[in-house]
Formats: sequence, structure tokens, C-alpha cells
Amino acid sequence: GRYQGLTILDIDGEKSEFLTILYAGGDKLYVPVHALNFVSRYLGGPPDKAPLHRLGSDQWEKARKKAIGKIRDVAADLLDLYARRAARIGQSFALNEAEYRDFATGFPFELTPDQENAIDAVIEDMTSIQPMDRLVCGDVGFGKTEVAMRAAFVCANQGKQVALLVPTTLLAEQHGKNFEDRFADWPIKVEVLSRFKSKGDTSRIIAQLQSGHVDIVIGTHKLLQSGVKFGDLGLVIIDEEHRFGVRHKEMLKALRAEVDVLTLTATPIPRTLNMAMGGIRELSLITTPPHDRLSIKTFVTQWNDSTIREACLREIKRGGQIYFVHNAVSDIEKVAARITKLVPEASLQIGHGQMRERQLEQVMLDFHHRRFNLLLCTTIIESGIDVPTANTIIINRADRFGLAQLHQLRGRVGRSHHRAYAYLIAPPVRTLTADAVKRLEAIESLEDLGAGFTLATHDLEIRGAGELLGDDQSGQIHEIGFTLYMDLLERAVTSLKSGTEPDLGDLPARSTEIELHIPAILPEDYIPDVHLRLILYKRITSAVDKDELRELKVEMIDRFGLLPEAAGRLFDIAGLRLDAQRADICKIDCSENGGRVVFGASPKIDPDRVIGLLQKEPQTYRMSNADTLRFTADLPSADQRLKFLHKLISRLVDPA
Repeated sequence: GRYQGLTILDIDGEKSEFLTILYAGGDKLYVPVHALNFVSRYLGGPPDKAPLHRLGSDQWEKARKKAIGKIRDVAADLLDLYARRAARIGQSFALNEAEYRDFATGFPFELTPDQENAIDAVIEDMTSIQPMDRLVCGDVGFGKTEVAMRAAFVCANQGKQVALLVPTTLLAEQHGKNFEDRFADWPIKVEVLSRFKSKGDTSRIIAQLQSGHVDIVIGTHKLLQSGVKFGDLGLVIIDEEHRFGVRHKEMLKALRAEVDVLTLTATPIPRTLNMAMGGIRELSLITTPPHDRLSIKTFVTQWNDSTIREACLREIKRGGQIYFVHNAVSDIEKVAARITKLVPEASLQIGHGQMRERQLEQVMLDFHHRRFNLLLCTTIIESGIDVPTANTIIINRADRFGLAQLHQLRGRVGRSHHRAYAYLIAPPVRTLTADAVKRLEAIESLEDLGAGFTLATHDLEIRGAGELLGDDQSGQIHEIGFTLYMDLLERAVTSLKSGTEPDLGDLPARSTEIELHIPAILPEDYIPDVHLRLILYKRITSAVDKDELRELKVEMIDRFGLLPEAAGRLFDIAGLRLDAQRADICKIDCSENGGRVVFGASPKIDPDRVIGLLQKEPQTYRMSNADTLRFTADLPSADQRLKFLHKLISRLVDPA
């Protein structure tokens, strides 16, 4: 398999654990398996633009030192953010269990396990004194709205106001109807603020918001206007954060200081995902689909009259409806004429954002009530239009859309138990940009239900992670990769929390190098797949304690059978390495006649214990220099070497 221009050939060596990596030019690099705990996949931008550093040069060291300097500042800012959030006292909502249960029974479907977990997490956040800032990531149609409704009920039932911010007028209207239906039996007033409202209605709603007579308001960017004031705002729910610009997000950031914030998204933008993964924002995933939901069959193709006609006719003949997305108002009439000529059996209407509000609203209502079967539209349908009978979508010039947009558009279909189809129409591959090709490949390959979060990580890879606290969309993450950046940042924050200056120069932490001159590998005849062996090597070397090692050992025996001797030795050495790392021993070399132990810069060993060994057993132990303890012993077998070394480390750390 290829990793950044490298090809992993195999795990080599009869006596030692070595991973052979073949460079594109034919050169080989041998990586000791014990080093795999700081070999990680590069995420931070397109592979063809990843910074490559020549072996033996100081390019990598310079890039890393520059990143480390920036990371110290980010860690300090992060710590300040953590401290301010911890010190801030939010509103703790009291949950009325009986009334909440009555409201919950109004949900006509069965909750999925992920939905239930997300709801529990949100309510726990709301009932604590810390202000909530939770991201709920769930695929289109996986039940994020129910999470929002229950949070809104908890807030409104206590007399506080709820603001639900949505990116489009159509979604505001749809949410408004759903919320009104759901809260109909409760003394909770729901209003919608959007451009579909008259001036008189808008003024009335804004006045009632300020006086506290509106409990839940659902609106677009209008909610962020300076004239909108709340009587007692308790919760802000943001649907699809990636659709709001920087200015709007700054306003939302100001709101976060005072109220609980719940963000709903199918595909979080890289920066948001980055913050959630970094622990700055709480994250809940909804990945289990509703019962009877089928995945959407996705095809990337060039414009082909027969394919488009066949796709439309198949949907029409089964009584369904079709979305045809063409995101250019200038020539949408020409496309309409072409489709009408191609599929005369279809009844077609056009919908786009430049139409008059009432006209657009009527088109959408007519489509919802199945008065026509083909809607030619722009991306105005991207968020929230729920038409269960629409199960085919054709997206023209799909190469011009972002990954999150494509996923959202595709999510407009497949919202019932029928099989849905998505056709992404794009020019020939040779004419597309590299990023466009990657986006189309990602959306086509991930058609499984619940793929939104995975697509977001692809987006993270294609676009770059974005700075956590700055405005740059690449920065140091591009230089050293997302995984290493987050590792360094986590360690820097931990150091600062404990009151010590972070020492990032030696990161990632060195793994103790152990050479016992015995076979210690996962044999090919035990696990034939080289990629699986690589994953298991990584897990073994990355184990943080002996309990984790033991669990992994049990798992491997369960999956592949009893461990061969060489595999058992690999686990023995991994256990020895954990003991050595705790003592800050950086290298152990042991053969049948003895060997040496090399201490790190700050060994966790009392020098008196080393002196005691040298005085009591001078024929066995001697210091060859300031950091190397040599020993002479007859150790012909692997068991004898392991036993001797465990006893030696124990004597250095815990003397009898």
C-alpha cells in the first residue's frame, strides 16, 4: 500500500523487527518496528504538496522547531481558553423528569443508540454549571433535529429562550412547522424569522423576543442583526455551522460566553473538527442509521443523455420525484429546455434564490405535495428540504462543489425505505483540478450510511486542518502534519497545566530501543496481510501499559490462534520496553554474553543504586561512560535475557 510516495513491501528480518519501506526512486529504508509509535500518517494538505525533507539534512529539524515555537503560543492560548471556560459559571438547567418524559413520548420513532447517547450528553451538559459548547455530528436524516428539540424543551420549559439558527429560509420554514407540531401541546410559543415574513410580522416577532413572549425562535442570518434582542436567552442551536461566514461566527463566539451552544452538522468543517478532536469542543457522533434506511448509490459520470433519461424515467415510473441541481441561474432556463426535450414524461419546475419569496415558497410546497416530479434548482435545496418521495438527485458540474456541499445535496434523497440514487455530472477527469478529483472520489467511495464524519476527515486531509485559534487555514499543521501537531499540542498543554515549561524539542517521545538478538516478529504465515501486520505492530509499540498489551494479546489469540514463539517474544519485549521507558532508559542491547543499558537525559534512577550494583558485583557490572551501564553474564536463551533484564530494571528502580 502507498503512503506518501512510499511503498510498504514487507516486514523483514529473521532476528529483528524491521519494516522495509521502498521509496518511489527505488531506495530502501529500514525502520525498526519499535520506532513505529512515532511513525504516523501525514494529514495537513494534498499529498502532492506535502513538504518532503531530504534524509540527513536539517530541513525537518528546522520545520519542527518552527512549529514547536508556534505550538507553545497556541498551547498557552488554549490553556487560557480552558481556564476561562472553567471559571465561567453558566446557567444550570433543572430537568423536570416527568414533563421531559411526556415530551419525549411525542417522538414517533425509536431512538438509535447514538441518538440516545447524544441526547444524554447534551442534557448532562445543560444541567451542569459549565456553559455547553457541544458539536453533534450526524449524517443527513439521522435524527439530529430530535436532539435539538429535546435540548430546546429543557431550556424553554424553564422559562429561558431558544434561538435556532439555520442557513436557509426554506430550512427555517421547515423547522418552524416541525417545531410547531411537536410543541403544540405545550405552553411554548414558536416563531420563525425569515425573509418569507412580512415587515409587520418581523417587527412583531422582534418585539415579542425582547419582551420574552416568544420562547423558541427559528431564523436565518436575520437573527444576528443588531436590532434583534432577547429577553432571556438560554440556548443557541446552530444548524450547519459551515454555511455561516466569519463575521457571523464572531457574533456566535460572543454568544458562547453567555449561553449554552449546540451545533448540529453532517460534515463538520476542518477547523471545527480539529477543535473537537483537540478537546476544545465536546463532540457527539450519530453514526447509526434509522431502521430500514438504505445507502445511496452514487455514480460519478460525464453528461450523457441516455444515462440522465434512464435515471429520470426509473424514478418517475416508481412514482418518485427527482432533484436536478444546476447552480447557475444565468442559464438554468436553457438546461430546463434540454431536460424537457430529453425527458418529456417529466413535469418540471424551476426553483432558485433569485425568485420572489412567495413564488419560491409555492414551488417548494408544490414539490413537497407531489404536484410535479422534477425540480430543477440551485443549491437552495442543500439544507433541510425533506421530501421522502424524492429519491434521485442529479448534480450538474459536481466538480465545482465542496465535499460538505456534495454530501449535503446527496442527503436530500434516500430519506425513506426506498433505494436512492445520486448522479454527479462532471467533465472528463483530465480537465479537473487534483482537489476536485479527490472530492469526487471521496464522495463516490463513501456512500455508506453514516459516512459524514469520515468525509469530514477526508476534507481535513484535502483542505488542511486550519489553525485552532488563528485565521490561517494551514500554518504549522501543513509543515509537520495534523497527527504530530496534535501530539505536540497535547503534551504542551499537559506540561503547562502541571506548571512546567513544555520541553517539546525531543518530541515525539523516544521509544526505548531494545535489541535482544532473538526473533521477535509477527510471522507472515501467522498474519499473511502486511497491512494488518503493520497495524498490529503499531498497536503493540503504542500500548501505554501492560493491561493494554494483555488485551491486545488476547484479541490476537482470539482472531488468529495461539501466538507463535516469535510473536510471543514481541509482546515480551514490548512489556520490557514499558518498564524501561518508565526508568528513562533509552537503549538496551543484550546478547548471550551480556550487553549494555543506556540511560536517557533524566533517568528516574537513584545514582546510589547504580553505585551499589557496581560495588557488590564488579565482575558483572561496570560503567563504560557517564550514561552507559555494561554487564557481563551467560545468557544463552531468550528467557534468560528477559528475566535478567526485568530483574536489573527492578533493582535499579525498586531495590530489595
